[in-house]
Parts: sequence; structure tokens; C-alpha cells
Amino acid sequence: MKGREFLNRVFEIGKARGVPVRVDLKRGKGSHVTLYYGKSKTVLKDRRKDLPKGLLFAMMRQLGLNRGDFR
Repeated sequence: MKGREFLNRVFEIGKARGVPVRVDLKRGKGSHVTLYYGKSKTVLKDRRKDLPKGLLFAMMRQLGLNRGDFR
């Protein structure tokens, strides 16, 4: 899954659940951005590249999401 796909999916999940989702482009260096899902946050690296599986699951865990949310 690419970073952009992950970002879009988190926005869809947030909209469906009524959870505010936002991206802070200023809190990150280079292609990194900070993604806020409610009160949780994670750093999303380059949105154009594929996310390694371990990083993807770590970001999901930091946001309080699970694999079932992304199906």
C-alpha cells in the first residue's frame, strides 16, 4: 500500500466514524507529514512510495486502527 492510499483510507474511516482527521505538512521534514486521527498521531513518510508492512502496521497501531478497518 502506498502512503497516499493509506492516507485516503484513514480519511474514509474517520469520516465514517465521525473522527476528525487532519494532516500537518509543517510538522515533518522533507516528504514526511504528521497525520492526526482524533487524539492519536503518527508520522507518514513519502506518500508516493510503498509502505513496508511493519511500518504500515505500526502506524495503524499508533492511530488505534486494526487490519479489519482497512478491508
